[in-house]
Amino acid sequence: MRNYKEHLIPSGAPIKQALSQLNTLAADAILFVVDEAGRLVGSLTDGDVRRGLIRNLSTENPVDDFIQPDPKYIRKGQYCIEDIIELRRRQFRIIPVLDGDNRIINVINFRYLRSYLPLDAIIMAGGRGSRLRPMTDTVPKPLLKIGDKPIIEHNIDRLAQFGVDDFWISLRHLGEQVETYLGDGRAKGVQIQYIWEDEPLGTIGAVSKIENLQHDYVLVTNSDILTTLDYEDFFLDFLEKDADMAVATIPYAVDIPYAVLETSNHHVLSFKEKPTYTYYSNAGIYLIKRELLEHIPRNTCFDSTDLMQRLLESGKRLISYPMRQYWLDIGKPEDFEKAQEDIRHLDL
Repeated sequence: MRNYKEHLIPSGAPIKQALSQLNTLAADAILFVVDEAGRLVGSLTDGDVRRGLIRNLSTENPVDDFIQPDPKYIRKGQYCIEDIIELRRRQFRIIPVLDGDNRIINVINFRYLRSYLPLDAIIMAGGRGSRLRPMTDTVPKPLLKIGDKPIIEHNIDRLAQFGVDDFWISLRHLGEQVETYLGDGRAKGVQIQYIWEDEPLGTIGAVSKIENLQHDYVLVTNSDILTTLDYEDFFLDFLEKDADMAVATIPYAVDIPYAVLETSNHHVLSFKEKPTYTYYSNAGIYLIKRELLEHIPRNTCFDSTDLMQRLLESGKRLISYPMRQYWLDIGKPEDFEKAQEDIRHLDL
């Protein structure tokens, strides 16, 4: 994916400079003209240049004389998924993202992205990984490589494909290695911030330490999951069902090898011959409305199941999202070995 700054050109620049940049951008040939403060002034394409020349502008004119002054844009933290779907439907491929002062802080390109979800992503990566010892004695579990890159990097890259660019990572055991490896995320075109757990805070307790989330919705995920989950579909289902919290779940079928009888006071009411029962297990991936994070106590060991129980007791809407895509929890050595084989066949 390109550095978004390749799409920027300063106001007043000569059109020859713009033509050179457009030529370099090739299939992604669109520029966004910005003033000295980085605020959006307009957009410029090859077509805009041709139309300007037809109007008797020359190659000596500045870019400002050729631009479209009112291009489409997205404002950070103030857009919804329906806006993104509509932009895609109308074939807008490359769109600037503005902050509250109209400065361009990113440029998204749907040639590379599947979506641009209005989410903060929180990755829980502070666990000891005891079942994977001795590997995790010297390397934190999130940095164990599956194929050619660490588990946590597969998760970040998958979420980034869906336009998630605000990440938080909770750290404890050997966390310095994770922070050194990932840095601030700039190399991937995202922003990564870190939460440190002085003591184990459970599977979701560290979320209480975050104070400056960017969006109204938060995705929380374990760091040791390998999945091809469609995060946009997950989010759309969450919105459609007007949920307060959604839990991605894994269908788990249990085959009973005998006839099962339903009885009452020793009387047989019915029976099923060798039935199969399907249960749904927690996949360790959650969507939550930001305001509900206040139910998580600060600096206290607290699990995602504790949060679910609190929300149910408060009358909030907790839903299940049965996953149809690949999912693997890499908790044991045999899971780690399976992931090494599966990664060769996954579309991540």
